[in-house]
Amino acid sequence: MKQELEHLKSLLAEISDLEHVNALLNWDMQTYMPPGGAEERALQSATISRLAHSKFTRDEVGEALEALLPQLDSLDPDSDAACLIRKVHRDYQKARKVPSDWVAEFSRETSLAHQVWEQARQESDFNRFAPNLQRIVELRRQFAAFFAPYDHVYDPLLDEFEPGMKTAQVKAVFEALRPRQVELIKAITSSPHQVDNKVLHQPFDEQKQWAFGEEVIKKFGYDFNRGRQDKAVHPFTTSFGLGDVRITTRVDPNFLSSALFGTLHEAGHAMYEQGFSPTLKRTPLADGASLAIHESQSRLWENLVGRSRAFWIAFFPRLQQLFPSQLGQVDLETFYRAINKVEPSLIRVESDEATYNLHIMLRFEIELAMVEGSVEVQDLPQLWNQKIEEYLGLTPPDDRQGVLQDVHWSSGYIGYFATYALGNLIASMLWEKIETDIPDLERQIERAQFGELLQWLRDKVHCHGAKFEPLDLVRRVTGRELDPLPYLRYLERKFGEIYRL
Repeated sequence: MKQELEHLKSLLAEISDLEHVNALLNWDMQTYMPPGGAEERALQSATISRLAHSKFTRDEVGEALEALLPQLDSLDPDSDAACLIRKVHRDYQKARKVPSDWVAEFSRETSLAHQVWEQARQESDFNRFAPNLQRIVELRRQFAAFFAPYDHVYDPLLDEFEPGMKTAQVKAVFEALRPRQVELIKAITSSPHQVDNKVLHQPFDEQKQWAFGEEVIKKFGYDFNRGRQDKAVHPFTTSFGLGDVRITTRVDPNFLSSALFGTLHEAGHAMYEQGFSPTLKRTPLADGASLAIHESQSRLWENLVGRSRAFWIAFFPRLQQLFPSQLGQVDLETFYRAINKVEPSLIRVESDEATYNLHIMLRFEIELAMVEGSVEVQDLPQLWNQKIEEYLGLTPPDDRQGVLQDVHWSSGYIGYFATYALGNLIASMLWEKIETDIPDLERQIERAQFGELLQWLRDKVHCHGAKFEPLDLVRRVTGRELDPLPYLRYLERKFGEIYRL
């Protein structure tokens, strides 16, 4: 069996290398590539995607699996070998349903679409991007059709990012969340104890913002020997292997929160990937269990740590040193309340914790409408504005701050957005368990000591990579099924205190 397993791993290692090469091409496209390289880069990415898919779906991989599957029962079901065989078998069965030509076409179209989206966003012109998005929606419908029959056309798209989850489950979670979150927001907006966040809206030197963010994530445990940070239009994390996990952010010279919390968020993603067990290297297990598990890590570090009072007890004096004229006369409590101000806003990545999930719910509903065919792509700006008005009581002044604000559709990530809200839920479930296991966690954070927290995450979550399906991993770590109540308890406790509800 050892020889047969090593043979499978050698086949998978080649595919992993190709996928990481493609990730490198995409990282360069979003950071340093000149605009003139878009067309050739799209073709390069398409070639690599076709090669990786063809290599994975070839008969040799299937034969290697067939030799190993009968021996599964003799293995520890939690061993790397057993988990690898199960995951590769599942992925192989799915991938064989998708033609390599479709994979190449999808890669080419999304590479081209990203460049068009950047220009359309800059010019606030959705019509410029609409033809590209129309083609992407068509391709995603084609993808779903490869997996018919299904309960809902969105199910195969969601499964790409959240294995095993169904559209009906997401709807049920959102139905449980929505009334409590809306009720909380109403209570906050009617409170006489409103928060002023004008201290965040001042000129802040970009390089100092950048340096402070990197200083913080080094303390968190992000390993710059195996990573780096660069600028991008939309922040993201990417990996080229366990030894090279990179993050990006964007800087607003007149608003402190953008770069700082973007850096903290992406570092959470990156520390997850830096924490995969070395034994999983160059296999499909060296990946996140799902996008919701991934998002639980980024939201945990960004919000549960980075927006906590304990965190700013540790770091606010340093921030005041960097920005004495802006923050020197501001007290800690004023600053803490400012970064946690609840106010409906147009931009998802800059929204507060209480309203964030509403952004996700409206995007989820729009994606369902797109793939169901109940809305035409050219009508998306109008639908978007209607949903923003319905959920948040706001009207975007232009497409840039409305339907064009997110990068995901240009990347073909239709089926992705729900994972952001699910990640919030999982982060709070993990946090309740962490607080039980590390009773003095708050005191440690006040002293900028994050080693025990990071090690807990390494041992319970990170090291496993994609060995377990996401909901199984949640059960293993917390002993519970996916539950929105810890998240709601966290929000109501935190904002009840800030707004004296």
